[in-house]
Amino acid sequence: MSASSGTGAVNYRNGTQRGSLRTQSSNSTSAGQKSSLKSKSVLRKSSPAALGGGSSKGGSGGDAGVPGRVRVAVRLRPRNGEEMIADADFADCVELQPELKRLKLRKNNWDTDTFEFDEVLTEYSSQKRVYEVVAKPVVEGVLDGYNGTIMAYGQTGTGKTYTLGQLGEEDVADRGIMVRAMEDILAEVSLEMDSISVSYLQLYMETVQDLLDPANDNIAIVEDPKSGDVSLPGATLVDIRDQQSFLELLQLGEAHRFAANTKLNTESSRSHAILMVNVRRSLKTRDGLPSESSGNSHMTKTLKPPVVRKGKLVVVDLAGSERINKSGSEGHTLEEAKSINLSLSALGKCINALAENSSHVPFRDSKLTRLLRDSFGGTARTSLVITIGPSPRHRGETTSTIMFGQRAMKVENMVKLKEEFDYKSLSRRLEVQLDNLIEENERQQKAFVDEIERITVEAHNQISEAEKRYANALEEEKLRYQNDYMESIKKLEENWSKNQKKLAAERFALGEKNGLDITSNGNRSIAPVLEEVSELKMLLQKEAQLKMAAEEEVKRLQHQLAEFKKVEVSGNSEIMRLHKMLENETQQKEKLEGEIATLHTQLLQLSLTADETRRNLEKHGSEKNSGALDSFMSQLRLPQIQDPGNAEKQPVARLFEQVGLQRILSLLEAEDADVRIHAVKVVANLAAEEANQQQIVEAGGLTSLLMLLRNTEDETIHRVAAGAIANLAMNETNQELIMDQGGIGLLSSTAANAQDPQTLRMVAGAIANLCGNDKLQTKLRSEGGIAALLGMVRCGHPDVLAQVARGIANFAKCESRASSQGTKRGKSLLIEDGALSWIVQNAKTETSAIRRHIELALCHLAQHEGNAKEMVKEGAMWELVRISRDCSREDIRSLAHRTLTSSPTFLTELRRLRVDIR
Repeated sequence: MSASSGTGAVNYRNGTQRGSLRTQSSNSTSAGQKSSLKSKSVLRKSSPAALGGGSSKGGSGGDAGVPGRVRVAVRLRPRNGEEMIADADFADCVELQPELKRLKLRKNNWDTDTFEFDEVLTEYSSQKRVYEVVAKPVVEGVLDGYNGTIMAYGQTGTGKTYTLGQLGEEDVADRGIMVRAMEDILAEVSLEMDSISVSYLQLYMETVQDLLDPANDNIAIVEDPKSGDVSLPGATLVDIRDQQSFLELLQLGEAHRFAANTKLNTESSRSHAILMVNVRRSLKTRDGLPSESSGNSHMTKTLKPPVVRKGKLVVVDLAGSERINKSGSEGHTLEEAKSINLSLSALGKCINALAENSSHVPFRDSKLTRLLRDSFGGTARTSLVITIGPSPRHRGETTSTIMFGQRAMKVENMVKLKEEFDYKSLSRRLEVQLDNLIEENERQQKAFVDEIERITVEAHNQISEAEKRYANALEEEKLRYQNDYMESIKKLEENWSKNQKKLAAERFALGEKNGLDITSNGNRSIAPVLEEVSELKMLLQKEAQLKMAAEEEVKRLQHQLAEFKKVEVSGNSEIMRLHKMLENETQQKEKLEGEIATLHTQLLQLSLTADETRRNLEKHGSEKNSGALDSFMSQLRLPQIQDPGNAEKQPVARLFEQVGLQRILSLLEAEDADVRIHAVKVVANLAAEEANQQQIVEAGGLTSLLMLLRNTEDETIHRVAAGAIANLAMNETNQELIMDQGGIGLLSSTAANAQDPQTLRMVAGAIANLCGNDKLQTKLRSEGGIAALLGMVRCGHPDVLAQVARGIANFAKCESRASSQGTKRGKSLLIEDGALSWIVQNAKTETSAIRRHIELALCHLAQHEGNAKEMVKEGAMWELVRISRDCSREDIRSLAHRTLTSSPTFLTELRRLRVDIR
């Protein structure tokens, strides 16, 4: 991105630092100062405001503020590899005098301009010193309750992102301002009482986008009509608890930031990055305790609102300014460059208006100036670091950057303390107390309900037992009464029968004479029997009444039991409803987790694609330089046109301008074999520059290169022509032209006949580039592209195998993308052509370049469920398990783990084998 240098030895990206700003210094500084004092110079001083005003502390909670000028520091980047070669005969365009805080800008060999800044940082200044003089006063102000801004401005490739955003993963001394600022903030705050929250944004093509949530790509800017404060309510706000989580957040945001390859910078930022850190600190009372916890003895003290101070730190990594004729931007990159330059121009206009105390400051001309409204002319304490390069070729851009810093030093801010009563904290504390009371009430209520349920259950059991006992007793009593009744009736009948027989005998014995007396005596003997029968009837009636009363009691108890069962059924239905709600919530959570996993997979694929593209560009850049000498030898065979104005140009570029493309292409058909070889080398070097590719194709250069593959047998010509075709194949439009003209067949034929490893490497590189085109997958396979790649493994050379592995990884990635979009069905074409067995055999190779591409190919193939069974059969699943555990790269290791856990086939096999991949 913007902070990395073009193509030299210095790389300011987060990661490997190929050249350090902390290079071993010599004593040339003093000598340069002595020589510069003799030259004619003009001294330009900054505004008369105090230099220390920008870092003063003070202010109050009211509207009054403390004046504070914008502090400006200048930092010089050391020469990179390209400048050491191109500017070897020229002196640096700037000379630093750090002890005097001055910078001298050479206008020519005898005239210089001198500028004063708050700090002058040489190319040997460490990251720690840069932080202490530029950012630490601002960070201390933020901790005290002031807003602060730290911003980097300069030409692309001069070290802005290195100064601000370097993570220092390999060397802690390389940590940038963002990382060091968060370390100081975490060391000062108390996470129990204070809070830190972070937003990470980018301003791309005049749209504010969230780097922590790429889907949130159009955030509105809201201005308070009363105070004029600017806020972004739609931005993601993340609470920070430790340094590691902050580093992970920076890495995530950096992966989503837009970047492009230009002539001035291989990773030029195409957006302005803005890190916002909100620090909220609670003031302490006189007894040393936080105001929230003091005064529990009196209600007035308990309800007294605490005082908090809110400071906001804004770190702005501006995209580098660039001139189109130098950066070579075109197409969409050109539109991005226009948007960057327009926003930086709007910022410059606002700085000019503030420096001149103009009545109107055009803050609303750009979203960048609206976001930085508080930083320039507002209430924030602002520190600006301008980055410059030493190359005299960029003297104009360096001058513009220096003048921007000089004008910024004239801007005065009115620094205000952000202090207020924290009614929200008081409300939260009362809400916590209320929640505790509610929870206690709920616990008591639940205990009461549980006790009622227990009593109800016990009563239900007792009633059931009583019903059983009563029913048994009633039945026994009924049977006993029935038996007694039957026995009594039987006895009465027997007695009555005996009495009847006795009476009959007496009547017969006495005769008719005494018949009347016998009748009356018989009546007297029957009377006791009738009384006994009457008593038995009364007893039966009483038993019947008792039975009815018992039956009524049983009905009453059954009614109560039915009521209890209704309550139980209602409770069971409520429990079932809650279970159903819980199942729905669980399903929704699983669905969201699946979507998040899918988004992480897509994000990792994009990150890996960007990483692979950058390595391809770096590789082809090195191949381009290696052909420069041969191209210059070919120039000796052509007519020379002397032009002293072209003395600084490269031989191939000078030859291109002097001879013309058509003349060079015509030499591809020359009878002299040496002339053809040098001509094709010239075309190959020209094709390495993206700006020349369209002209070569339109002039018939692609057709001529393919004809050389078809008609010549010279392996040197085949090697160089294949390299030129590989360069042209980096463009998607050219890829389709190559396929339409039968290029894949010619490349396959060349690969089959070639023996030289370098020729095979060029051919494999060209086919690998074609494998990255989604539209050409079927045609590439049908014309023998995959078979040609697999055939070249016979060479065994590591460079050839690396290109073969890259082509297979590109092809697998396109198939994985087509599968996720629903346009790919069935098994992979790579597996059908037998590539899987070679992938598995070489998955553990010692060569890192081959192993990395093979690991990516395995991950992409495994993402399509149609390949899973074949991969299990060939043993590729075990390689995925190994990659998920032992791969040195975290992103590939995570991708392999997610692929294994998201495939039903792999999970079934792993469970069967009892393999744990957690």
